[in-house]
Amino acid sequence: MTVRTIVTDIEGTTSSINFVTRVLFPYASDALPEFVRQHADDDAIAGILNDARDEASEPDADTERLIAIMLQWISEDRKVTALKALQGHIWRGGYEAGEFTGHIYDDAVENLRQWSERSIDLYVYSSGSVAAQKLLFGYSGAGDLRPLFRGWFDTRIGHKRDADSYRSIVQELATPAEEILFLSDVVEELDAARMAGMRTTQLVRDPDMLTGDHTLAHDFDEVVI
Repeated sequence: MTVRTIVTDIEGTTSSINFVTRVLFPYASDALPEFVRQHADDDAIAGILNDARDEASEPDADTERLIAIMLQWISEDRKVTALKALQGHIWRGGYEAGEFTGHIYDDAVENLRQWSERSIDLYVYSSGSVAAQKLLFGYSGAGDLRPLFRGWFDTRIGHKRDADSYRSIVQELATPAEEILFLSDVVEELDAARMAGMRTTQLVRDPDMLTGDHTLAHDFDEVVI
């Protein structure tokens, strides 16, 4: 069956996990308290903070309490949609100021461009917010890669280890699941995608990485479509 659509993860797949853990997360942690204090009344940020109150089951949490909660979520690497949305707003300032650029592996850039030229539809599915995804690809070291993609998915469609999330993606794309290839470095995500009928390939950039029974590729050059 021909692959018509590719859905790719980001961390560990198109991009180095170290970029996220050593650059983006520390930047957001350092900037978050003052950012929230300054922008808590902005409509977009106020909505995110209300979502954080709901997630924390603390409807009366004030600004300082919310800051403490979200810093704790960062330390625990919690995949909380409200936190991811807030981080996206914070990272925008760093990207726009040129404090860092989004890391994308050279092999990923080359193959994404080739696949796009071959009229293969490209999508991103990451636990990071759609806004953060677009910043990473928009301010990448290889330039603005956003035009390569037809769409973006984050945890608003569901968590990445839940098969129903991938079923929802299949429904959104209106493409037979067996014509969609999902790329990730995480076995549990690939297992969930396969349960939804997608084809799967695991990117194994780290030789010590846990592998499952999915097709393996060490980089994008080895991805078979």
